[in-house]
Amino acid sequence: MMKKILFLLLTISIISCKKADKKEVIVKKPEVKLFQLVGGSIFVKKLEVFSQDTTYTGQTKQFTDAYYVISHPKGNLMWDAGLPESLVVPEPFNEPSGVFRIQRPDSLANQLKTIDLKIEDFNYFAMSHSHFDHTGHANLMKNATWLVQENEYNFNLSDTLKTKNPALASLTNVKKINGDYDVYGDGTVIIKYMPGHTIGHQVLYVEVTGLEKPVLLTGDLYHFEENRRNKGVPSFNYNVEETLESMNKFETFAKEKNAEVIIQHSPIAYKKLEELLNRQ
Repeated sequence: MMKKILFLLLTISIISCKKADKKEVIVKKPEVKLFQLVGGSIFVKKLEVFSQDTTYTGQTKQFTDAYYVISHPKGNLMWDAGLPESLVVPEPFNEPSGVFRIQRPDSLANQLKTIDLKIEDFNYFAMSHSHFDHTGHANLMKNATWLVQENEYNFNLSDTLKTKNPALASLTNVKKINGDYDVYGDGTVIIKYMPGHTIGHQVLYVEVTGLEKPVLLTGDLYHFEENRRNKGVPSFNYNVEETLESMNKFETFAKEKNAEVIIQHSPIAYKKLEELLNRQ
């Protein structure tokens, strides 16, 4: 009788262990917040520069110039830097090429106050690329670690250059990366290497707590919705072939992640993201 009882207890113990082994370990994702801020207004007077041909000749278009703040338990990240603060002026400025009419609504410090942050609250700073409408207040982020593709860094600040990009020259706390980069090491915020617009252009993937879909910020891979549908490549891109390859990789990744694609210069996308973030 005692043997039967011991056998029964042993059997129950084995079954219990097997059931315990089958339990899945649930890893709780960190809380990630996303804020969208306005780094400027860009009225394009000659839209044809956003094509390799005459597709948009005679057309104009209003762009926004957003930048973004990502809040994570391991530190804050700023993505892009809008237009220079010298463009916080009463009337829009018509820049010399005759292509853009530009203006910035307010300073970085004042805009950060609206989300209860200060310039010194950032651990990381990254830009999609180094054009003037994305590097505006970059110099103010000198205490954060700048996450930049090594080839983009060399193109702007290499020791061999006679003239360096003045908007970036004060950024000395640098982490040079090559390819995709998981900012916090947990998959929630990933820089994706998408060259073509510039030599080291990159986009940003963010898993925002409370949103049904992750957010995928395009940088300047696309500038407006039709541009994305038709895979239009601006005349001033660094490399056309690389741009088209990046577009294909981007769309594959976006589909794989079922991501909400936000075209950073699009007023339509700006409003869409604003509505999504307000629902959190």
